[in-house]
Amino acid sequence: MSADIRFDGRVAIVTGAGGGLGRSHALQLAARGAKVLVNDLGAARDGSVNAAAGESAADRVVAEIRAAGGEALANTGSVTDPVAVQAMVDQAMAAWGRVDILVNNAGILRDKSFSKMTLDDFRLLVDVHLMGAVYGTKAVWEAMKAQGYGRIIFTTSSSGLFGNFGQANYGAAKMALVGLMQTLALEGEKYNVRVNCLAPTAATRMTEDIMPPEVLKLLTPESVTPGVLFLASEQAPTRAILCAGAGVFAASHVTLTDGLLIGAGPDAPEQLAAQFARINAQANETVPGSGLAQSQQEMAKVMTQVTAGR
Repeated sequence: MSADIRFDGRVAIVTGAGGGLGRSHALQLAARGAKVLVNDLGAARDGSVNAAAGESAADRVVAEIRAAGGEALANTGSVTDPVAVQAMVDQAMAAWGRVDILVNNAGILRDKSFSKMTLDDFRLLVDVHLMGAVYGTKAVWEAMKAQGYGRIIFTTSSSGLFGNFGQANYGAAKMALVGLMQTLALEGEKYNVRVNCLAPTAATRMTEDIMPPEVLKLLTPESVTPGVLFLASEQAPTRAILCAGAGVFAASHVTLTDGLLIGAGPDAPEQLAAQFARINAQANETVPGSGLAQSQQEMAKVMTQVTAGR
């Protein structure tokens, strides 16, 4: 058995934590000892905000944490505002002196087929999901490097990894987070800043009208949060894409097939068409250590032929 995962002395920021997955993440981090800054703008699923709302969703989650004996603060800044995001991080630093964990969870939906989607709807999803995560991560990055410890989690999605009809904006933003994670994991490794992605499936207001009730009953946010607890822990990997739903966990990988040397002759396009099934075969695919692996593989095949021709 592995040691209990605890967060005593750790400080966590969870964005979009006023309900659904974020609330579950915040509550369970706090239950295991973390001090938690609960961020939530109080927006509707499409990103609209009711300025006349009373007690904020963030305040309600903070009250839950405190009632259970935990320590928490509320923040209602928008993740699309870099000044507000920096103020959120400053709030946590002023209260607790450090930030160890950042869970980039805030998100909205504006689903439409690409033909019917406006550019504003596309841009807004990128601003919330991608740039919101960029702003938060940038605001904690140097502090995590300086303290020699950090755990950053990006919330990606199967819509980005594999596509989903009507979610071009959402899928594009979510897959962009995978690219961000891949690079930041490399840059943070020597500082013990580990960066991962979580691809959750859960019954929240984001999914309540796109899945049948009998399925939603199984897809509780609480069945996803163990993935966050693991990725936020000292035992966390780095550069992982963890898929989670209904208590089932799987890993997704961006892979590279073995490849085939076609050359650049006049019939190269025709050869490529004829050989594409072989090129696309996954039998010998690998998970590259970095983007450099592609060019290294390409040059290795070229040099093998050059050497054989001597």
